[in-house]
Amino acid sequence: MQIEIEHGDEVCVLRLTGHFRSGEDLDYVRDKADEIRSHDCHNMLADLRELQSIGSMGMGFVVGVYVSVTKRAGGGRFMLVGANRRVREVLDITRLSTIIPLVADLPSGLAALHGEGPAAESAGQG
Repeated sequence: MQIEIEHGDEVCVLRLTGHFRSGEDLDYVRDKADEIRSHDCHNMLADLRELQSIGSMGMGFVVGVYVSVTKRAGGGRFMLVGANRRVREVLDITRLSTIIPLVADLPSGLAALHGEGPAAESAGQG
């Protein structure tokens, strides 16, 4: 599992890769969560295209980041992009897919967070 964050002018991109399961390096996950919270990201796109699987620790991480972004003063926005079938099933079973907007590809997610395109309306929900 690897967690990377890319800071843009208007949108931060959080990249999750590999297998994000329980039993992974908890200190690494906590440090990354703290790093993300320390940055002023009001719009975040979580890129799941290279995420093979996700377990309870990964779901907790995603929810924690979602809450920290959307509860910021001024109302941050958070979206997920590119979830494969396995990850999408977990998002559906936990009903997170009904709370956090999901889009199929990076351009659609970026456009939505910039207030453009058909996904823009759902990007503000959550």
